[in-house]
Amino acid sequence: MILSELWRLYETDKRIQGFSPKTLKAYALQHKMLMKELSDLDIAEITLTLLKEYLAKQSNRLKPSSLGHRIRFVRSLFRYAFEETYLTSNPSLKLREPKMDKRIPKFLIEEDIIHLKIACQSLRERALLEFLYSTGCRVGEVEKINIEDLNWENCSAIVNGKGSKQREVYFTTECKVWLKKYLASREDNCKALFVTDTHPSRRMAIPTIRWALKRLADRGELEVNLYPHRFRHTYACQLLDNGAPLDFIQGMLGHEKASTTQIYAQLRGERRRELYRRFF
Repeated sequence: MILSELWRLYETDKRIQGFSPKTLKAYALQHKMLMKELSDLDIAEITLTLLKEYLAKQSNRLKPSSLGHRIRFVRSLFRYAFEETYLTSNPSLKLREPKMDKRIPKFLIEEDIIHLKIACQSLRERALLEFLYSTGCRVGEVEKINIEDLNWENCSAIVNGKGSKQREVYFTTECKVWLKKYLASREDNCKALFVTDTHPSRRMAIPTIRWALKRLADRGELEVNLYPHRFRHTYACQLLDNGAPLDFIQGMLGHEKASTTQIYAQLRGERRRELYRRFF
C-alpha cells in the first residue's frame, strides 16, 4: 500500500469517527508535508529512521508546539496502519514529542475589562464582551452558538466544544441583560447568537469576532494584545482568585485532560506579579 492510499483510508476512518472538517483539513496539510518529503512511498518501506530524518528537517523552522502537532499526526497515521494490519510493525512507535516551555497564560485585569466596557459603542459589542468574559468559551464555541442554546432562567448555555463534546456554561445576570438588549435590537431571523453588522442574517465567523475585539481594544486604548482566548484565561484566573479548585475549572473550561488545566495553577503568583508591574 502506498502513502496516498493509506491517507485515503485514514481520512475516511476519521470522518466516520466524527472528526471536524477543520481537524481533517489540518491533518490533510500534515499529510501533504509528509508526502512532499517522502514522496508516495510504499508504507512498508517507511522506517523510524526515515521519519526521524523528516522531522529533524522540520525542527529547524518550527516551534516545538508545531513540531509536536506534526509528530502526533505521524504517530496517529502509522498507528492506524498498524492496527488495521496494513503494516506488521509501527515505525512511529518510538517517536517522542519535543519538550515544551511552560508559558504562563496571558490574562486581563479588572481595569482592562472596565476600559473595554466603556469603549463599547454597540449592543453587539457589549453582549459579545460580556459573554466571552463570563463564560470562558473558546472562540469556536462562540461562533457556533445559537439563540436556542441559551437557558435564560438558569443563565446558562449549551456549547459544542472540541471533538463535538457538549457542555453547559453559565453567564452572569449582567451578561443576560446585555444579551437580551442586543437580541431585542435585531430584526433578522438568523438563529445564531451573534451576527455580523453588515449582513445581519449571517453568523459572525471567528475572524470577524477577532477583528471586532481588536477594534474594541484600540478604542479602549488597552496596553495589552486582545484576542478571544485571553478572555478564557481571564475567566480561569477569576475562578482561581475566588477559590475554585482546579478540577472544577477543568470541567468549566471543557478540558479533557487535567494536565491542560494545571498551567492555570501558576496564575496565582503570576497575577500578583502582573498587578505589581502594572501599578507600582
